[in-house]
Amino acid sequence: MIDLFAGAGGLSEGLHTAGFKSLYANEIKIRYSETYAFNHPATIIDSRDIRKVDAKHMRENLGLRRGDLDLIAGGPPCQGFSINAPKRSVDDERNHLFKEYLRFVDEFLPRSVLIENVPGLVSFEGGMTLLAILTALEKHGYQSDVRILYAPHYGVPQSRWRTIIIGMREGQPAHTAFPEPVCQAPIRVNFTSCFEGRNIVALPLTVKLPSFISVKDAIDDLPVLKNGEMGAEIKKYRTKPNNDFQRAMRAGSIGVFNHEAARLSKINLERLAHIPAGGNWTDIPVEILPKGMQRARRSDHTKRYGKVNPDGLASTILTKCDPHWGAYFHYCQDRTFTVREAARIQTFPDTFHFTGSRVEQYEQVGNAVPPLLAAAIGRSLAGVLGKENKGLTRAL
Repeated sequence: MIDLFAGAGGLSEGLHTAGFKSLYANEIKIRYSETYAFNHPATIIDSRDIRKVDAKHMRENLGLRRGDLDLIAGGPPCQGFSINAPKRSVDDERNHLFKEYLRFVDEFLPRSVLIENVPGLVSFEGGMTLLAILTALEKHGYQSDVRILYAPHYGVPQSRWRTIIIGMREGQPAHTAFPEPVCQAPIRVNFTSCFEGRNIVALPLTVKLPSFISVKDAIDDLPVLKNGEMGAEIKKYRTKPNNDFQRAMRAGSIGVFNHEAARLSKINLERLAHIPAGGNWTDIPVEILPKGMQRARRSDHTKRYGKVNPDGLASTILTKCDPHWGAYFHYCQDRTFTVREAARIQTFPDTFHFTGSRVEQYEQVGNAVPPLLAAAIGRSLAGVLGKENKGLTRAL
């Protein structure tokens, strides 16, 4: 496979777990590409603007003929499509970077393609951008389909949705390549979930699935930290693994990296003292709320200044764990989530190290595809590609 718009490597990390080998990755942000390179040293990392990369030259450098590659994965930057973006305009040049992705598809002619993006892609410009992507894939010879996947259904302990587009070149219907949910989880849909008259949210087919992974399940074995505590670069685990999730995250790890507590201000510590686990800004006395929130309706901003429920799902991990924007207070320690805790909630293994400043590390984690979600997609896709190989063998 190759990975375009690769970020820090969350998608590649999960696909690698599913058996794919990343030969080449393109990521224009230097710090992101450094993190990718650190964790995937066998992959060629290219931080040039993708619009300046000669796809044919790259294919020839990799020693590939057209049609040799199993998968091109990746996706355009999210911001132009996101339902949370302050400006969602077709004038945003980021909205057209999927054409660069398609240029690589046309040159490499892979057996399958995978594009990931935010749920807002479905409603952007009345669905016309999504339709343009699907139509382009069809014109390039790929049967394509789209689903919105809920990360907790695949073992990710946070409320996070991703739009996934899959295209198959060798006649296999694309809908067969999407993974089935393996966990039950509470759902709240706050975006357009229909496209061309059909619901594209992937839901469990049975109620007999195990329950979701909770925040406590995910991070309770990590070291206790005080507000503002840095400590050693590599820290010892607080306990032995308490469950299969923690065992999986710790496989091969020599200790805990990227685990330092940002320092909360005195006023935020005072606010935090009033919030129970699972509570939020409405538990804080009005007189110590930020001025802008003192006038807010009690039904507004329900996740702001939230202390996560240890037995529930985390809020979507954003590019910074700022309590002003969500439930990022630790459930039993007077601080916000560390980079490692955010990475655990995103399902990065503990052996995955983030480079750069702490601000840059949070950004890399928040912008990533959860590796467990990527692994579920990868296993399903690999199964379909394997069946195609068997069919080709029989035909020969």
